[in-house]
Amino acid sequence: MSIPQSGGGPIEHYSQLTEYLSSGCKPRADWRIGTEHEKFGYCKDTHKPLPFEGERSILAVLQGLRDGHGWSPVEEAGKLIGLEKNGANVSLEPGGQLELSGAPLESIHETCDEVNAHLKDVKDIADKIGVGFIGLGAAPIWSHDDMPLMPKGRYKLMDSYMQKVGTMGQSMMRRTCTVQVNLDFETEADMVKKLRVALALQPVATALFANSPFFDGQANGHKSWRSRVWRDLDASRTGMLPFVFEDGFGFERWVEYALDVPMYFVYRDGAYIDALGMSFRDFLKGELPALPGETPTLSDWADHLTTAFPEARIKKYMEMRGADGGPWRRLCALPAFWVGLMYDQNSLDAAWDLVKGWDSETREMLRVSASVEGLQAQAGSVKLHDLAKEVVALSHAGLKARAKPGAGGLVPDETHFLNALHESIETGKVPADELLDHYHGDWGGNLDRIYDDFSY
Repeated sequence: MSIPQSGGGPIEHYSQLTEYLSSGCKPRADWRIGTEHEKFGYCKDTHKPLPFEGERSILAVLQGLRDGHGWSPVEEAGKLIGLEKNGANVSLEPGGQLELSGAPLESIHETCDEVNAHLKDVKDIADKIGVGFIGLGAAPIWSHDDMPLMPKGRYKLMDSYMQKVGTMGQSMMRRTCTVQVNLDFETEADMVKKLRVALALQPVATALFANSPFFDGQANGHKSWRSRVWRDLDASRTGMLPFVFEDGFGFERWVEYALDVPMYFVYRDGAYIDALGMSFRDFLKGELPALPGETPTLSDWADHLTTAFPEARIKKYMEMRGADGGPWRRLCALPAFWVGLMYDQNSLDAAWDLVKGWDSETREMLRVSASVEGLQAQAGSVKLHDLAKEVVALSHAGLKARAKPGAGGLVPDETHFLNALHESIETGKVPADELLDHYHGDWGGNLDRIYDDFSY
C-alpha cells in the first residue's frame, strides 16, 4: 500500500482536483513501466510468518538491505518501515508482506532486471538469517492471528475500520499478495480507452495469474482466493466501476467518484489523523470533523486517491490491480501482458473491440467466475480460455510492434516475457492448477510442502 504522497499545496479551486489527474498525461515517448510485487516472508524451520522485530524478522531484512545493498531508510515514528533507492521503494504491506515498488522504466527488460536484482538481494539477506520468501496470492496456512500488523499509522486505522464495512478487509490486509503494473496515458481520451480495457480485461489477468487456491490450511474452492477476498472488502471503494463505461466519462467523473469514497486519514507532521468514514467534500469546505476549519492540500488529495481500490484505478498514471502474487517468471509476465495491450495502439484498439459490447453484468460475471475457475471460467457466451488466447495474442503483437531490444540487442523484443502465459493458454492450467495438482498428488494434502517447492 502507498506511502504518504507529495501532491502539492493548498486546494483553492475544485478544478485543481481534475488538473491533478490530467497533469499525468505524457507524450508517448515519455511513457514508462512501474512494476510492483509483494511476497510473504517466513522462518524456514517453522514456516511461521515473520514478526516485525527480532533476529529473524521483517526489520532484519530491511536493515540488511539498507546496510548491505545501498538502500536509504524510510522511517515512521522512529521505526524503519521502508527503503528507497534510484526511484524505487521497498515497503511493507499490513501483515509484513515485503513489496518492491519499482522505478519508472522504459522496457520490460529493465523491469525484469530490477525484479531479479531485488529478489537476489532479498535472498542474500534472507539466507543469512534463516528466512524464506514465497510468491502466492494468499497465505495458504497462516491464520489472521498469526500475522503481525506492521507499525504504520495508516494500517492501524484501516485495521479497525475494515471490520465495519465488509467481512474480508483484514484478510486482504494481512494475508494477500499481488503483482501489478503502473502505466501512463497520453490524453484524457487515451486514459478513458485504457481504463475501460483495463477493467474489462482484469478477469483475464486474474485467471492467468491465479495463484491462491489455499487458505486457512486447506483448498478453498477458488483458483484466486485473493480476488474473492476483494469482493467482500468495502463496496464503496472496490469493484469493476460500471460508470467508467458511461458516455462522458473522464477525469472529472473520476474526481466525483473519488470524492464519494469515504476517507481513512489525513497525514500531518509524520502522523496519521483518524478521518475514518469522513467526507473529502466536507474537507474541501473546511468542515472535516478531524480537522475543523482546515482545508486540504493536493498532497491530501493524492493520499486520498490511494484509498480507492477498484480492479484498475487512475492517479497520475493507471494501475492494473487484478493479479495474484506469484512465481518469479510471472512477475515479469504481468507488466509484459499489459504493456503489450496498452502501449501499442493497434493492440489497444483491438482489445477494446473485443470488450466494448459487454454490459456490466458480463464484466462482473467474468470477475467472479475467473476467481473461482481460472481459465475454465465463463460468463454467458464469453469463454475465458478463448478470450485469454485472443488477448495474449494481441499483447504479443503489441510487444513485437514495440520492438524494444534487450541483452545488448541480442533479444529483438519483449515477447519472450509472455512465455509463461502462452504455456497456460496451451495447457489450460494456471499456477493455482499446478499447486492443486501437487496438493492432491505428491504432497498428499500436506501444505507445508509449498514452502520448499515454491519459494524464491
